[in-house]
Amino acid sequence: MEKTKIQPKDYLRAISALNDETRVLILRFLQEYGESCVCDLELSLGMLQSRLSRHLKILMEAGYLEKERKGVWSHYYIAPQDWFREKVLENIKMVDVKIPPQQKACPE
Repeated sequence: MEKTKIQPKDYLRAISALNDETRVLILRFLQEYGESCVCDLELSLGMLQSRLSRHLKILMEAGYLEKERKGVWSHYYIAPQDWFREKVLENIKMVDVKIPPQQKACPE
């Protein structure tokens, strides 16, 4: 992947999104299990929907996640990455967080 310069504002958004352990956990969870419905994330991570939605919004704005609507359900997944975020996500795999088992709450 070609390395292009990242703008300071984009760099700061990408880095500041990771200053919360919950957001790191969400990224690790999605790295481990792949695309997940918001209700599955809520159940698996033991989080209230409002709190989870706030963290997902921050990660999306920082360019780490994308969302796809499937009927009434929102599914989140790791977005295709530029070289910078790709390296960040590689390093996040080294963070020692306990990834809970995936629980299914969403009727597929």
